[in-house]
Amino acid sequence: MTGDEPAITLYRLQACPFCERVVRVLDDLDLAYESRFVEPMHSDRNVVKRISGKRTVPAIVDDETGVTMSESANIVDYLENTYGDGSGADAAEGGAA
Repeated sequence: MTGDEPAITLYRLQACPFCERVVRVLDDLDLAYESRFVEPMHSDRNVVKRISGKRTVPAIVDDETGVTMSESANIVDYLENTYGDGSGADAAEGGAA
């Protein structure tokens, strides 16, 4: 990874409310990230399965910390605790597509 590439890669779907929730937190924390839009058909999301072990989105890979995870509530909690002050009210709400 070079200094120009964001450490966080977000695997997401267009118009996915759970993905947008993660995007809001990334933006609120002013974190650079790369979005990778995945196949809409759940059974075709092989790239997500390879990186996270699941086909659900959102999923993130954080090269800075070596963390890979899915499930929006887990991701929001992780981002708040790792890059924020850990007090994000959004972390209590759950979901995955």
